[in-house]
Amino acid sequence: MIERIGLGALSSQFNTLFCDVWGVVHNGERVHKQAVDALQRFRQTGGAVILVTNAPRPSAEITAEILDMGVPQDAFDALVSSGEVTRDLIADYAGQTIYRLGPESDGGIFDGIDVKFGALEDAKAIVCSDLEYGKTPEDYAEEVHDWKRRDLPFICANPDKFVEIGDELVYCGGALADVYDEVGGNVIMAGKPYPPIYEKAAQLAAETRGIAPNDQRVLAIGDSTRTDATGAKTIGAGFLFISGSIHAHELGPVDAPDAALIEKLLTPVGANSVGYSPKLAW
Repeated sequence: MIERIGLGALSSQFNTLFCDVWGVVHNGERVHKQAVDALQRFRQTGGAVILVTNAPRPSAEITAEILDMGVPQDAFDALVSSGEVTRDLIADYAGQTIYRLGPESDGGIFDGIDVKFGALEDAKAIVCSDLEYGKTPEDYAEEVHDWKRRDLPFICANPDKFVEIGDELVYCGGALADVYDEVGGNVIMAGKPYPPIYEKAAQLAAETRGIAPNDQRVLAIGDSTRTDATGAKTIGAGFLFISGSIHAHELGPVDAPDAALIEKLLTPVGANSVGYSPKLAW
């Protein structure tokens, strides 16, 4: 049976953390102080902490945002976002027209890339940075068939289905990507659980802490089975599940979840789950 465990009990087994941000380090409104303390302590052991997020904006923007929220710089070594990795995919369409979906606030992923925004009939690809706040995948139920008829690739900057904002769960781009995939559309993603974002994280751990990729003993920390647990399996990392976030309603009391339900949730993924914690703590 999977057991509740703190990061301190795992620190001798791992020298590199790939840690989710939203739902683990903060909830969109408040920083989780116990999580920050745990990351600081891990770094004090000599380990690398790379924050890995499916946020659909450049890494520098998100780094500045979490510092402004109150996450101290000494809690992490670097941050990589799916938005940063997605920029490489967008660059393949330089000089061409794309159809853009998502809020204006995500515009940073296009900065410096020579693409034009245009109508669907002129587009060579769809780039979805995220869903507009308040929209659901069902709002696009008819449109996806038109996208498929035009055979348009769908580049998704945020593979997450949901994100926690305070006490509310909000749909993300990954939920719409699933709808397009279900009708046979071509979906392209670079964030978790896909390898490119982890390759970048491993590179950053080497650059910031001098731990070469082949020497990295990686623990992935996250609150999502779909992205974090699956990503951990993909790269052969250990996985610490944060149960008190997007899956909390499935697992019993937030502070005392049912370990049997957690095991039932994680087992189909097949990740090397080393334990769980309602919130990340030392």
